[in-house]
Amino acid sequence: MACKQSRLGSPFRRRLLLVLAAAATLSSFNAGAENVPLVAAASDLKFVLDELARVFQANTGKSVKIVYGSSGNFRRQISEGAPFEIFFSADEGFVQALVKDRLTLDEGKLYAIGRIVVIVPENSPLKPNGDLSDLAGAITANRIKRFAIANPEHAPYGRAAKEALEKAGLWTLLEDKLVLGENISQAAQFATTGSTDGGIIAYSLALAPAVSRHSRYALIPASWHSPLRQKMVLLPKAGDTAKDFYRFVQAPPARTVFKKYGFALPGE
Repeated sequence: MACKQSRLGSPFRRRLLLVLAAAATLSSFNAGAENVPLVAAASDLKFVLDELARVFQANTGKSVKIVYGSSGNFRRQISEGAPFEIFFSADEGFVQALVKDRLTLDEGKLYAIGRIVVIVPENSPLKPNGDLSDLAGAITANRIKRFAIANPEHAPYGRAAKEALEKAGLWTLLEDKLVLGENISQAAQFATTGSTDGGIIAYSLALAPAVSRHSRYALIPASWHSPLRQKMVLLPKAGDTAKDFYRFVQAPPARTVFKKYGFALPGE
């Protein structure tokens, strides 16, 4: 009988151990998932923050999950309770609004000042002049069918593009030909893949190898639009990893990466 009990008990114990091991693995996975902060970031930061997140993970063993989109949409989502731990805005005004509503842990940090460029696909007949003179000629000659910018209603880079077009006296002439990206990253796709004749996008995206190898661009004067003062802020759900990453992107090595992608830095 004892022998029979042993044969019955052994498989039971093995199953029990497997269940316990699976539970431990799941618990460990969930705990790890909880420690990976969700970061909301303006789309102009795609290449900068992806690079910084890789370096941060290599240096600390910690990771962050970054979601890219338009700053205005993120501001609304955060006010509605979205579980982000850091917000990198392309417009300091959205951060200031959250601070005013007491939806942040701190008052935020100015981390960069952005620029815009006019950009065209490599085979486009349109010339990327910073003063938009060739664009003006193309509009007059009816050579422009579609032109991409981010939606000015909630994307700061779209608003800057609109201001630059107004400065050049082209907004009303071009308005019915505009293709609006939900964010500046989508506008860059429209402007460089041939689906439009060109567009106005973030300098940081134009400098990325994946974009620059298939396009031509020129900087638009910074005086042609309101300064793109970009601010980040810690949100109430921020844990230790989020706070570590927040400090990391303010350190000198991270500032070097921002400069590589064409951002002006506060204090320089």
